[in-house]
Amino acid sequence: MYPNDHEYLKICANIAKLLSISLSSAKKKVEIQIAKNGSKTIEEKRKIAQDVLSICEKDNLNNINSSKILDQLMATLDGEDNFLTED
Repeated sequence: MYPNDHEYLKICANIAKLLSISLSSAKKKVEIQIAKNGSKTIEEKRKIAQDVLSICEKDNLNNINSSKILDQLMATLDGEDNFLTED
């Protein structure tokens, strides 16, 4: 990868900000897509990073982001606030 490519890092930083994750996690998310596509040049890698960012922005506009999903998963049902399950 090109660690000093400022444009690539900027795109990854925007992904991290939108998803409320670390920069390294955002880069890993992009690198997985890069590996799936078999991209080699930095231009191709920037394009994939931009595509991932576009998807994240679209999901954010539709209120589909990691923090909202986690909030929904952590919500309790009425009357079950103090319920514990045993293993």
